[in-house]
Amino acid sequence: MTAPTVAVLGLGAMGLPMAARLHEGLPVRAYDISADRRALAAQEGIPVAESPQDAARGAAVVLLVVRDGAQLQDVLFGADGIVGVLDPAAVVILTSTVGTEGVTPVAAALADKQIALVDAPLSGGPVRARKGDLLIVVGGEPAARDKAAPALERLASTLTVVGDKPGDGQAFKTVNQLLCGVHIAAAAEALALADAMGLDPAKTLDALCAGAANSFMLADRGTRMLEAYDEEGPQVLSRLDIFVKDMGIVTAAARHAHLAAPVAAAAQQLYLLGEERGQGADDDSTVIRVLASRPRTPRS
Repeated sequence: MTAPTVAVLGLGAMGLPMAARLHEGLPVRAYDISADRRALAAQEGIPVAESPQDAARGAAVVLLVVRDGAQLQDVLFGADGIVGVLDPAAVVILTSTVGTEGVTPVAAALADKQIALVDAPLSGGPVRARKGDLLIVVGGEPAARDKAAPALERLASTLTVVGDKPGDGQAFKTVNQLLCGVHIAAAAEALALADAMGLDPAKTLDALCAGAANSFMLADRGTRMLEAYDEEGPQVLSRLDIFVKDMGIVTAAARHAHLAAPVAAAAQQLYLLGEERGQGADDDSTVIRVLASRPRTPRS
């Protein structure tokens, strides 16, 4: 069988390594609104289109790696939206976290045009994206999942079907982001407290990661939190304002379910404070600076 052509729309921190990974095994056309990101894709040998429509035209699979619901609406239905050029047999894969309320009307609008949507939010970060080592959870009809499988299987080391309709993946990702957002905030609070009590932050982090208090987010973000006070700061691998968005989705879902989520709400406030301080485009590990504007112990 001929390998399906995949259009990748969105070449940010996650989209570019995903496009590069897919390009190793499938025909790919990519697009991003940023000329700089398109240039980076071209440097990796990825064919770059001049517009989202040019990328999507004739593609069997369209992979959307957008930031939020507004970008999702724009790329599909905006002035340069792709809906008008998609083949009816095409499948759209949404990898972004937009919440169930963000994906359900989009899926219905696409279904009216006989275009299937697979709801496939992911976790793992840019390095794992490049290796095809992502966790991807999938909600979508079986026939649509089958069409999306060649692309998703190249990107995921763990691919879990959580439901048969768009929105099921978003529901799972909402729960996932509750834990991720709380764990990052807790890691920042712990390391800030260690510093305030005069402990060596690096030694404290190493010891914590070796014990029962460890978590993926502590191990992953902890080193970057120690870099948050350096002049250049940590490399931006996940923007702080992404967690402003995601924790907003979490707390809205909890309200809709009439479920108290006090820990998630407290973490949300921390990210909002970071955004208010101008850290929205910084790495999410810099949320530690909301708790302690500078380290109290000498930095080696």
